[in-house]
Amino acid sequence: MSTRLALLRTARLAARHPCRRTYASAASDFVRIVEVGPRDGLQNEKQSIPVATKIELIERLAQTGLKTIEAGSFVSPKWVPQMANSLQILEHMLQKPPQAPHTINYQWLLPNAKGLENFLSAFQSHTSHEQDAYPTPPPSPGADEGPALNTSSQDPNAMPSARSGAEAMGKGRSSNGPETELSIFTAATEAFTQKNTNCSIAESLQRFKPIMDRAKELNLPVRAYISVALGCPYEGPDVDPHKVAELAVSLLEMGADEISVADTTGMGTAPKTAQLLKTLSTAGVENNDIALHFHDTYGQALVNTVVGLEHGIRTFDAAVGGLGGCPFSPGATGNVATEDLVHLFHSLGLKTGVDIERLAGIGEWISNELGKANESRAGKATLAQLRKAA
Repeated sequence: MSTRLALLRTARLAARHPCRRTYASAASDFVRIVEVGPRDGLQNEKQSIPVATKIELIERLAQTGLKTIEAGSFVSPKWVPQMANSLQILEHMLQKPPQAPHTINYQWLLPNAKGLENFLSAFQSHTSHEQDAYPTPPPSPGADEGPALNTSSQDPNAMPSARSGAEAMGKGRSSNGPETELSIFTAATEAFTQKNTNCSIAESLQRFKPIMDRAKELNLPVRAYISVALGCPYEGPDVDPHKVAELAVSLLEMGADEISVADTTGMGTAPKTAQLLKTLSTAGVENNDIALHFHDTYGQALVNTVVGLEHGIRTFDAAVGGLGGCPFSPGATGNVATEDLVHLFHSLGLKTGVDIERLAGIGEWISNELGKANESRAGKATLAQLRKAA
């Protein structure tokens, strides 16, 4: 365990109170939801989805109160054809950011240095053009404590939002410009890593180094996914939690700002989720470093989410309408539906800042656009109540 993580672990243990079955408190009643529908939710769709539909999905989601949206992926179209137009989406987002009631952090998944190069081709071109067109005066005193670092009074545990690329590079930016975060991904098993990225776990970490280094130069946060943390389609359901913890520590030491621990196959159960979280804690990984990412293949996503809440986790990934599935995990169904998570959290007295009625309408809309069933039970129930009331 690194010295930094060991010290953090010691401090947390010293302040720990006896465990009680509560979810809401003055310091921890806000839950951050990372909406992964536009990327993870769409990547496994077989039919070609127009780029205009993807952009409209993001723009609609931006109106719901969500503060973090995974917008696209710079993976090879050979392996994930559905993400082939992520460059167009990025360019659109930079040129015409979606209207939203607050600043939104948009995440972009990068598999390797080539993905980083493709991302930066648009990212830096836009910020350079913006600087040429609109010279920006020096920031006023206290500018570093501006909107990018603020959290709302209802969001005491929210992470500082990422600075936009323009700001991070010392360039000008419009006041409504999107915030930007990079994401990387590896897996908890060697078999899945080989199938997914054609390399070993150790090699995947080496591939991340140029991304981490460049992100630091640009002052962009990096999120790291650990796939198949609770079950692998090739190695089975019993993934060693100590390997997940070791990998999480390595990624944090490399510079990752957040680790999304993913049950890619949906094999996770309540006992296994609890064991994994205890193992991560023992390894010195803080709750604030962790997000949980559940798929609902076996109908256990909400159960596992409650386990995460009981262990103090306050960031969860989800996809509107229960969209999703992994091209490298045969049989895996969609992500837990965002509407279902919001309903669960609100029923427990927790805050999300998300308008479930607006979100439910988006779930129905995108499901119709894709010609598939809406997998959100809370979303469908919410819409039924609205129609009954009308």
